[in-house]
Amino acid sequence: SDVCSSDLLTHISLQQLTSYRPDCDYLEGELLERNVGEWDHARLQMLLSRYLSNREKQFGILVVPEQRVQVKARRFRVPDITVLAGSRPAGGIITEPPFLCVEILSPSDRVVEMQERIGDYLNFGVRYVWLIDPRTGLTFVHTPDGVQEVKNGILSTKDPDIEVSLSELEQSL
Repeated sequence: SDVCSSDLLTHISLQQLTSYRPDCDYLEGELLERNVGEWDHARLQMLLSRYLSNREKQFGILVVPEQRVQVKARRFRVPDITVLAGSRPAGGIITEPPFLCVEILSPSDRVVEMQERIGDYLNFGVRYVWLIDPRTGLTFVHTPDGVQEVKNGILSTKDPDIEVSLSELEQSL
């Protein structure tokens, strides 16, 4: 089948990875379904992607949704939103650490799996990981220095300096 199944772990080769749709995480030979969401997840992903992509020149970034990122030789993740600082990747898969990965929680996401995902990003060299729960409004910024809960509703990064007001985005949900 060409789709990932949450109830089925599929063992495939690295060469077969690119033929799977929808795109799935690939961890050490196992294909794992990404929990793509419902309305709140999809809408927030679109709004945040649009907000950032409309400011690519201003921030000096490139923004792509659901782009495969090779975090290790045999580990690939597909963040909800990936932000690069600099030029586009040479190939079809991102093999250098992105500046920012954004994960928007879906109802079926599990804490342990999300912690492993964030760990993969940070260990790969991603400088910022934003984790947003659209249902509760809880938002966290993960960096190599630790994790901070966002209390003021403003997500930000440094160098490049990006600032996003979640309350402004949520008005459009």
